[in-house]
Amino acid sequence: MLAVAGLHAFYGKSHILRGVDLTVGEGEIVSLLGRNGVGRSTTIKAIMGDVAARGSVRFRGEEICGQPPYLIARRGLGYVPENRDIFPTLTVRENLLLGMRNPRKPGRWTMDDMFRLFPNLRERADQPGGVLSGGEQQMLTMCRTLMGDPHLIMVDEPTEGLAPMLVQQVAGLLVEIAGRGIAILLVEQKLTIALTISRRVYVMGHGRIVFEGSPDDLRRNEAVRKEWLEV
Repeated sequence: MLAVAGLHAFYGKSHILRGVDLTVGEGEIVSLLGRNGVGRSTTIKAIMGDVAARGSVRFRGEEICGQPPYLIARRGLGYVPENRDIFPTLTVRENLLLGMRNPRKPGRWTMDDMFRLFPNLRERADQPGGVLSGGEQQMLTMCRTLMGDPHLIMVDEPTEGLAPMLVQQVAGLLVEIAGRGIAILLVEQKLTIALTISRRVYVMGHGRIVFEGSPDDLRRNEAVRKEWLEV
């Protein structure tokens, strides 16, 4: 589904990504873990075309590295940013409609699906997105991305700042997304969530992948956890 090889990215003269290699298969949840500042968010921005990069990014068999984000999105690669880029003056319903790739050809997700998964959004369907709480805006951002019927979504820190109950809702949604055959590349700070729902995990350090394996492999590898994850 997604194969990244030798990915490099820069911010000005700062060399952030130093040859990142990773893959995500059909219907997999794969987590990208690491401390803040190691390049996790830059990795998914580079894949999405939001950051200039060199290397190889193949999505569904086609090279997409260097393409503009709107073309990458049209190929079915969804991106849920950490900063919750909703349209604050548009209603919840209008935000969701804007996410649809083709309004004449419904995809795997409908607005009713979104309202079933997150009843809060149904209650606020006709209110401006800007009046929602941070957690509700996170729900809306994820749901808007799903309305585009992606084959794979990259989600950056979806549980950051959320109440425990909402964290569980978001985790449940990610599992349901994968259950419908949509692959997920997840950047997540909460190890408990990542290790519970992921099939495989990568750990980043200093712009490189320093570990790849199953959640159980990482649980058993105390040296990697101490050096690259624990504070």
